[in-house]
Amino acid sequence: MEEYAYVLDFLPYGKSSDPRRQPVVQLIGEKFFTLLEAYPKMGANFSIGERVYVGKDEREKIGSIRGRVSFADLTSASKSSLRDVISNIIRKREQEFIDFFNRCGPVNIRLHQLELLPGIGKRTMNAILEERGKRPFESFADIEKRIRITKLIDFLAQRIEEELHGSKYYLFVRPSRYR
Repeated sequence: MEEYAYVLDFLPYGKSSDPRRQPVVQLIGEKFFTLLEAYPKMGANFSIGERVYVGKDEREKIGSIRGRVSFADLTSASKSSLRDVISNIIRKREQEFIDFFNRCGPVNIRLHQLELLPGIGKRTMNAILEERGKRPFESFADIEKRIRITKLIDFLAQRIEEELHGSKYYLFVRPSRYR
């Protein structure tokens, strides 16, 4: 269950396909990257990338959670803001992702979790494993400096977006049981 989520899109007049035309907010969860739709409280306004409470206690701006949605259900505005919002979440949760680089292991005999990240092949994976064997990574800057890799946050955001589309292997997104 998500406690906080980030706004991807706010439709103050609802979806055109919805006969009730009730205002809707599309969100992405902070912890499990769950895609959600919610009904806002009366008079609430939202900005793209805004962090809102969606937990079980009293919510300030969200009236009720409509439910999980798939990537295909997102509006075009949500899809276009998704990568930036995911990148911001990654930056705020940097230590958790650094822990991933320090602890990840093989998926099977032929595939390592690192190889599931776009832009990381066998050579880069071996360099990461060798460097973390010397001493654990401390930050994204540390990884980029020691491995000479750039755009690490972009690679992670791209992987998370791929998992939201649907994937055989999930590293960061809690898979929907409806897939």
